[in-house]
Amino acid sequence: MNTTGVTLRLLDKADKEILKLPRTVKGAFFDFQHKFKANPHTTGLKLQQLKGDSRLWSARVSDDYRALLLRLADDDWLIVSVKHRKDVYDRLSYAVNQVTGGIEYVDLEVVEESVLRRLPAPPSAPAAAPEPVKPQELFAGWSDTQLLDLGVAEPLLPVIRTLTTEDQLLGLIEYAPQLTGEVLLALFDGKSFDDVLDQVTTPVAASEPVDPEDFQAAAERPATVVTTSDEALREALEGGDFGRWKVFLHPTQAKLVERRYSGPARVGGGPGTGKTIVALHRVRHLVRQLPPGRDKPVLLTTYNKNLAADLRSRLLELGGEELVARVDVSHVDQLALRIVREAEPGSGKQAIDDSQAVREWRALLDELGEEGWDPEFLHDEWTQVILGQAVATRTDYFRARRAGRGRNITRGERAEIWQLAERFTQRLDRLGRQTWDQVAERAARLEIGREQRILSIARQREEAGGLDNIHLQDGSGGWLRYRYRHIIVDEAQDLRPAHWKMLRAMAPRQADDLFLVGDTHQRIYKNQVTLGSLGINIRGRSSKLNLSYRTTRQILRSALDVLGETSYDDLDGADETLAGYRSVLSGRMPTGHPFADWAAEREGIAALIKQWDEDPESRIPHEQIAICVPTNQMATEVAYTLSLRGIRPVEIRSDGPNGSEGVHIGTMFRFKGLEYQRMIIAGVADGLVPRETVSRLRTTDPVRYRHEMQRARSLLFVAATRARDSMDVFWHGTPSPFLGPALTSNC
Repeated sequence: MNTTGVTLRLLDKADKEILKLPRTVKGAFFDFQHKFKANPHTTGLKLQQLKGDSRLWSARVSDDYRALLLRLADDDWLIVSVKHRKDVYDRLSYAVNQVTGGIEYVDLEVVEESVLRRLPAPPSAPAAAPEPVKPQELFAGWSDTQLLDLGVAEPLLPVIRTLTTEDQLLGLIEYAPQLTGEVLLALFDGKSFDDVLDQVTTPVAASEPVDPEDFQAAAERPATVVTTSDEALREALEGGDFGRWKVFLHPTQAKLVERRYSGPARVGGGPGTGKTIVALHRVRHLVRQLPPGRDKPVLLTTYNKNLAADLRSRLLELGGEELVARVDVSHVDQLALRIVREAEPGSGKQAIDDSQAVREWRALLDELGEEGWDPEFLHDEWTQVILGQAVATRTDYFRARRAGRGRNITRGERAEIWQLAERFTQRLDRLGRQTWDQVAERAARLEIGREQRILSIARQREEAGGLDNIHLQDGSGGWLRYRYRHIIVDEAQDLRPAHWKMLRAMAPRQADDLFLVGDTHQRIYKNQVTLGSLGINIRGRSSKLNLSYRTTRQILRSALDVLGETSYDDLDGADETLAGYRSVLSGRMPTGHPFADWAAEREGIAALIKQWDEDPESRIPHEQIAICVPTNQMATEVAYTLSLRGIRPVEIRSDGPNGSEGVHIGTMFRFKGLEYQRMIIAGVADGLVPRETVSRLRTTDPVRYRHEMQRARSLLFVAATRARDSMDVFWHGTPSPFLGPALTSNC
């Protein structure tokens, strides 16, 4: 028999089952897949059809273990499970889901055992106990038809009707198809049928009629999450949960990665929903469609160098040097500085950050004897209005929009601000310094000019019947072209207006030009933008991810409490919500720890870590524990206390952790993009979160007060959602007003 071209796929969740097998069996499984691809009918594999089933087969992995496979076509096979040869094989169910069109596999024996293990113990009762009250079924309010319409796997309906506790529900979800678990949890959390249909089911529904007998077509749909390559399979199995992101994408994620967009597109979603994963896979998808070459027509950028370094490392994991060789990975300020230095090679100005710039503003006002202006207000006005809108003249500044700036200013005050801004710019020039906002604004001007020349050349070429005119090209004799074909931006909410103008000019306005991922609920800087006003139109091309892969349901609830009723924008002038944001992970409730003063709080932190270390079941490597605090001084003081108690601290600096072994400590700003098994958020006291200076703005500048309060909430929200397994919140005195009663009362 001709067996060349055999396709062997692995169904999502089967890899988790294989991970639990003994090491020797996992090794045998790798050998099995190679042998099977070479010839499924090799005698040693003992490939045979299960009795009474037309599609399900078994094949020998080792003496004691068998692979269960669905035969999709003559030479196309799907591994759905690896089981011991003595296990029950007659309660296995598989089908094509009528909603998603994907293949689903259920081992009813395993599911029922998982649910039964979580039955509550019967209470000990006196001899004349009253008739026990029948527990309420969790899903009694929904009919079978409704559950099936939402995509629940039909074979599980009888088991679902027996569920009475959240613990039992989690037991079912552990082995149920993914969509079934997401639907049931959303209903359990109180979502309406329509909300679940809109937020959970519709994003993964098949776009065409589903043939329940066409398993091969079902295997090709995003809803059937599989891997086919040996390398990808090894990545998933050897990397465990940390390696799965390179192989298994949620159907919603896969659709976003592979979709063709007619212009700029944006993907939003809460922390841990896989936005960065989507961005990385999108890069790989676009690179695979490039013609052969050695250039780098794809740009992957983000707002700081730590995240850019992490993106490059993960891109290398995803596709190796072959992928990275076609991608320019750069943080956006570095990119802007490169553009400026390319145009002005002799410039040796030192770039300074916002805090240094505010100090220079304060020094300028002191020198001028100006007491009527706040240096932070002037810095924000200069960066967000003058530089952000590329305002070149005083007259233009008089006409500039100041939406969201809060305090109204008169024409006379604008004249004063413009004069002060000119003096400030002169001061920086004299000192040989420039702010990153200046760098971004200058780079934007240069790239806009370059784009205009490219468009002018194209127009004149068209008028000349397609002939090029070398005199229209750049002075070096090279041919002007756009720097990139595709641009992917991670953490888009933190970029400055000038960054967006620069990026927009760097790629031609065509299909799949800009792809942005971000969450404005995590905006921790002051860069509020409306993309449409900057030439980036994402209307009709915005999507949202709702499923958190990092944070437990318990932590998620506390984190969402932090945001309160505050409204957030969507980068394009409309409101952004986290409606539908959910998790299928479960863990312990976050715990609050009140103390009388800061010294006692620090001792409490050290005592908790010592307690974890002394319990073999709760002990984890210290680098998987993090402590975040409001200020650098507090970070230093916590580190000192831990050192005295024999716990090694590792400071998180602007360029990452300063060491490899120890408890990570830093301010809340430092934890963006990171995650830890256990998160301690300390100093969450009124006057620190938010800062006391913010409260003073309530009457003097209400709009700025609202923005600063929103930013403070976002900062605490980011810190809370770094946690994977547990979150402990410490404070002294009065707790922060951002903490919900569920946390402050759980002490």
